[in-house]
Amino acid sequence: MITLLVCSLVSACDRDQPNTTVVEENGNTNENGENGNGGDGNKGTHLIPQELSAIPEAYFQASSQQGTLVEFTYETYESRTYEQKSMKLTKRAIVYLPYGYSKEIQYNAFYLMHGGWGNETSPLGTPTRPNPFKNVIDNAIANGKIQPLIIVCPTYNNTSGEDSGNFGLALELNRNYHNELLNDLIPAVESAYSTYAQSVSPEDLKASRNHRGFGGFSMGSVATWRTFQYGLDYFRYFLPMSCGTSLDEDNIFAAAKNHDKDDYFVWVITGTSDFAYSYDENRVNKMRNSSYFVEANSERDGNFLYRVKAGYGHDGRASMEYTYNGLLWFWKERE
Repeated sequence: MITLLVCSLVSACDRDQPNTTVVEENGNTNENGENGNGGDGNKGTHLIPQELSAIPEAYFQASSQQGTLVEFTYETYESRTYEQKSMKLTKRAIVYLPYGYSKEIQYNAFYLMHGGWGNETSPLGTPTRPNPFKNVIDNAIANGKIQPLIIVCPTYNNTSGEDSGNFGLALELNRNYHNELLNDLIPAVESAYSTYAQSVSPEDLKASRNHRGFGGFSMGSVATWRTFQYGLDYFRYFLPMSCGTSLDEDNIFAAAKNHDKDDYFVWVITGTSDFAYSYDENRVNKMRNSSYFVEANSERDGNFLYRVKAGYGHDGRASMEYTYNGLLWFWKERE
C-alpha cells in the first residue's frame, strides 16, 4: 500500500463513447435550494472543456477585491468513539467568505479537504498568512470566472495535528469523518453564514444539497469518496482528485441506490505522472461499468466526468489547478 503523498496547498467523453481524456499540459439552480432529484433546472447544459484551464499567473497576486478568511471553531467528538460521545473536542476550520459577503445573499458552499500531512490551513492559509491559492479564488471571483461562494476548509485530524501523517489512521479517520461533518461542522458553519439552507435541520440541509459540494486532493479525495458514501443526501457535487489508494468502491457507489442518476455529479481528475493515476484509472473503469454512473461531458447528459492532465504529478500545482477547474464549473451560470 503506497502512502499518499503530502500536498502542501490542497490537503489538493462522450456519453455514448466513454474514454479517458488526457489533457495536454499546454493545452441554473433551484431558487429555493430544494432537492431537485434530477430536475433540469439544476443541471448545467454547457460542455465541460476537454482541456483543463491553466491558472493565469496574475491570479496568484493579491486581488483588489479580497475575500476574508475566518478561523471558525466548533464542538464535536473524538472520531473513533463518536457514537458514544464520550470525549468532546473543539476543532477549527478555515472559512472563506467572498468579497462583499452579505447575510442577505445566499451562497453555495464548497467543503475542501486537505491531504496527507496537512490540516485545515493547508488549502487557503490563515487570516494572517493566506496562501497563494486564496489569491487565485479572489481573482477568479472578481473576474466572474467563479461565482461568489463560501469555502470551508476542515480537517480530519482528530486528537493530534499529526494524525494526517499516519496513512492507516488517516484512512480510518476519513471513514468516520461523516459523523462530524454532517452532525457538527455543516450545522455550525451554515447557521453562522448565509447559504441556501433555510435552517440547519437535517431536512433543510438535505433540501439545499444542490448548493453544496465536497472535494479534496490525495487523502482529501478519500474524504470525498467517503462523503459520497455517507453524505450523498447532503451534497450534489464531488471533486475527488488524485486518490492514490484502492477503496471499497462497490460499497461507496451503492450509496447512490436511493438517488436518481441525475441527482449527483462526480468529477475525477488526476495526472499521467501521478502515482495515483493507475488507482484512478481502475476506479473510473469501475464507474463506467457501474449502474450508478453515466460518463458525459455535461451534467445534462450524465453524472460523472474524468479528466487526466498530461505530465502532472502529485503536487501542489496539480491540486490547485484541479480545484480551480472544479470551482470554475460547479454552479456555473446555467444556460
